[in-house]
Amino acid sequence: MNELISTWLSEQGLSNKYLATSTISVGISFVLLVAVLSYYLAKYQILTLVHRLIVHSKNQWDDALIEHGVLTRMTLLVPLLFILFLSPLVLPPESLANISLILMAKILLTFQITRSISALLNVSRSIYREGAKQRFLPLNAIIQIIKLALYLVAAIVIISLIIDRSPVYLLSGLGALTAVLLLVFQDTIKGLVASIQISANRMVVTGDWVELPKYGADGDVLEIGLSTVKIENFDKTITTVPTYALISDSFKNWRNMYQVGARRIKRTIIIDMATIDFYSANKISQLTNAHLLNGYLKKKKEELGHDEEGQSADENAITLNKINKRQLTNIGTFRAYITAYLQQNANIRDDLTCMVRQLSATESGLPLEIYCFANTTNWLDYEAIQADIFDHLFAIAPQFELRVFQHPSGYDWQQKFNQ
Repeated sequence: MNELISTWLSEQGLSNKYLATSTISVGISFVLLVAVLSYYLAKYQILTLVHRLIVHSKNQWDDALIEHGVLTRMTLLVPLLFILFLSPLVLPPESLANISLILMAKILLTFQITRSISALLNVSRSIYREGAKQRFLPLNAIIQIIKLALYLVAAIVIISLIIDRSPVYLLSGLGALTAVLLLVFQDTIKGLVASIQISANRMVVTGDWVELPKYGADGDVLEIGLSTVKIENFDKTITTVPTYALISDSFKNWRNMYQVGARRIKRTIIIDMATIDFYSANKISQLTNAHLLNGYLKKKKEELGHDEEGQSADENAITLNKINKRQLTNIGTFRAYITAYLQQNANIRDDLTCMVRQLSATESGLPLEIYCFANTTNWLDYEAIQADIFDHLFAIAPQFELRVFQHPSGYDWQQKFNQ
């Protein structure tokens, strides 16, 4: 074909002085024109038709080919292949233009094939995320390792093409650089090992709610990469944590809470100890109107009656008095009321721990800790359930002649001075 172009130029009356240069120029123009036309046909004709077929198909996996640009990247291979095969036919084999075009085509082909394979790996990751029921396989880290290896191999091939040496020649020299490579890629190696351990122990998967106070992270895991883990905090900021930090440092994973379907409520009400006292008989009779306490009061009255009978039989000479006689306390009755209130609450799980306990008294008062589990993991519903419970308890406490402790405010001092 090179001879045909040269003969045609001669027939047009071109001088022999410019014949060789003009032949090469026309050949380069022809090759580039064919490459441009092939790219146009591949991208705007064939690819458009393929897109329509994919959109109207029932399969979901082929949509990922469009989303990650696999087909778009592959269309760039068409003009490069035309350049690679047409250049020796159109241009003189030993000419600088032919050698340069072929070298350029090989370099770009190597790079573009690597990009296409990288996009296919992204497609496989998307299909896995959508179809996998359990995402414990560290696919993201594995894909990043494969991509890193691909681009390293591509770089070696490109360098070998430029210096016109076999890739084996360059690979043989990598052994001496092992120590340097280990130093450069130490974070990558640590991340790969961490990803394998995270997967094997099923410690974290995408979508888990985790807390890492050391890094200020508290939110959902977006992506577990080769070297970093992306966490979307509840304020919509993104925290990036080293992957190996998940095995070297402690963290909290809330996944099991969602699996159980319950969230713990653990809060205290601090009671002013000056208001704790025994109940009189009149007060006990008034409490019988509270149906939640009927069972508790009946049981306590029986226990107190047995104690009084035994004590009067053994100690006839001693008059029972307030000191050596068992009596109901308002704090104990209030604790029993809270327990009954939680047990009849439809929003509290009855198959999980539910209790009200006293903690150690402090200078602020006596803490009563409410420990139970709401029957939901939804954040808004959980907070509403918790608020409803404590709204009721704060309001009902005075009915038991108890005062919830709080430090004096300006209003308290004003009331004191006005008296």
